[in-house]
Parts: sequence; structure tokens; C-alpha cells
Amino acid sequence: MKYRYLGRTGIQVSELSFGSWVTFHNQAGVQAAVDMMSAAYGAGVNFFDNAEVYAGGKSETVMGEALKQLSWRRGSYLISTKFYWGLNNGINEKNTLNRKRLIEGINGSLERLQLDYVDLIYCHRPDPNTPIEETVWAMHNIIEWGKAIYWGTSEWAASEITEAIQIAERHHLHKPVVEQPQYNLFERGRMEGDYLRFYKEYGYGSTIWSPLASGLLTGKYNKGIPSDSRGALKGYEWLKGSLSDAKKLAKVAALEPIAKELGCSLSQLALAWCLKNPFVSTVITGASRVEQVHENMKAADVADKITPGIMERIDAAFGVKKEEEED
Repeated sequence: MKYRYLGRTGIQVSELSFGSWVTFHNQAGVQAAVDMMSAAYGAGVNFFDNAEVYAGGKSETVMGEALKQLSWRRGSYLISTKFYWGLNNGINEKNTLNRKRLIEGINGSLERLQLDYVDLIYCHRPDPNTPIEETVWAMHNIIEWGKAIYWGTSEWAASEITEAIQIAERHHLHKPVVEQPQYNLFERGRMEGDYLRFYKEYGYGSTIWSPLASGLLTGKYNKGIPSDSRGALKGYEWLKGSLSDAKKLAKVAALEPIAKELGCSLSQLALAWCLKNPFVSTVITGASRVEQVHENMKAADVADKITPGIMERIDAAFGVKKEEEED
């Protein structure tokens, strides 16, 4: 496993990490979580991603129980969580980044995770109704209290990130250091466009999510939606349209000859492609079985095989021209 600095911070994250979205509680209980996290940790993974909203808080509970059983040395791994949607429908408890919600959020997450602190907290989405200054101060205070070490953003607009950084610098507060955007062969716009200045000028880190486009890039949806896949899960009906999109499936099929040439699976090729971006700090992988963890971890070796020529062929398969990337 190789490690990359999280932007300009002094912390290093494994280039492949492990996340609990969709799977923990919904598809994997505590024992399955223990097995998968152990497999990832054994492969060198040191970063594990979560969020309070995943499975309505139960994803954190599962991870907390797993961590308790695994009994790893606390300094040897990193845990993240995120706040925005909340777990209740109270007027100040959902879809907000107000100070009260953030403080209550971190306290709840630490209880479910059974930890004294988490390493990284995110504002899971921007809040147009709460002043960014209020949010920045709350995140700064959470860090000052020792309940988190770093903070970042997820799916914020470039202008919102800039404002947060400027407010933090003006008041000498802990500023956001990382963005968690969706990034994969189908979703490239922000990572390769608006966010470039943050990576270059501010040294912003990135912990990318959905590198396999919710499984579409694995090829398992090429012949329909399997009954045991996330596309068939209750509550994830919104994924079906994308997972059955004929044009997208044709692009995935066009990758098969390249994967075969490199001696890897479509999943490994898609993950390795993400790793080729120098501004990606870590690629968050997901799994519902230990076998998937082992397969995903091999993507690091595949990345070394992807030459500029292979990158051009992948771009061609997805209809991306060289000059369009540089604009």
C-alpha cells in the first residue's frame, strides 16, 4: 500500500481507503464489518470513512462495535464522519450546519463510534441558510475541544470553499483542508475543473467517493440489476435509472478489452484510473464481502500499468477529448 499526504496537512492516508456507505447495517452486520475492516487494515488501509446519516446512525454503530472488537492501536488508523442531514426531523436538526446541530452531531457520532475523537469531520453538504462563518467557528471549536483533528467539506461549491478558507484565515481558525467529492469515469467535472485551484493554490486534499459509480463501473449491471446488489436495495431506487442507462453501460463494456489487456477486473481498472489523478489523496472503496475488499486492494498494482496511452484509450471510450480536459 502506498500513502499520500492529505493535502498540505502532515497526516498521510492510504491511497485506497474503506467506507461504510450503503453496506454497514444494510448489507453487513458487525461480524462482516470486522472481517472486511480487518482485511482492509491488513492490506495497509489506515483510513475508514463514515457519516452520521448512513443507515440512520446505525452505520456508525456497526463500525464502533467492529473497532471495539478489533482493538487496533488508536494511532494506527483514521476515522471520519460527516454532518448535515441529521437523524431527526426537528426544525434545527435536519439539513443544516448550524452550531447547535454540529456540536450535537459530533457528540452523537463519538458515542456511536465508541471513540474519544475522530480524525476528520466533514460538512456533508453546504447549508445556504446558515452563515458560513457560524459553521467555520463551530468546526474550529470541535477541533479545539479535541473531538476531531481536521475538518473538510463535501460537495461544496468552489466559491463556498473559498469563503470558508478566507474566514478561517482572517480569524486564525482551523480551516478546512479536504473536500470529499464524487469522482469516477462518469463524474469528472469538479475534480478536473472547479476544484483544481484548491488543489494547486491551497493544497486542498481529496477523499473521493463512489469511484465505481455505485457499482456501475464493475460491469455487474451490464445484464440487469442483480437482486443482491445495492441497486435492488430498498431506499436506493434512485440509483436504478443510472444503473440501467444504455449509453453508460455501453461505455463500461468498451473498457472490457482494456481491462483484459492489463489482466485486471473492470473494478480494479476504474479504481486505478482514479489513482492516476495526482490530486486524489485517497480513493474510498466499499464492499459487502471480504472477497470484494481483496479484489479492490489490487487496484494499486494496476495503476502502475496505466500508461498515458492507456489513459487516452479510456478517455476515447468515454468520449473525452484531450483538449476538453485542459480547458
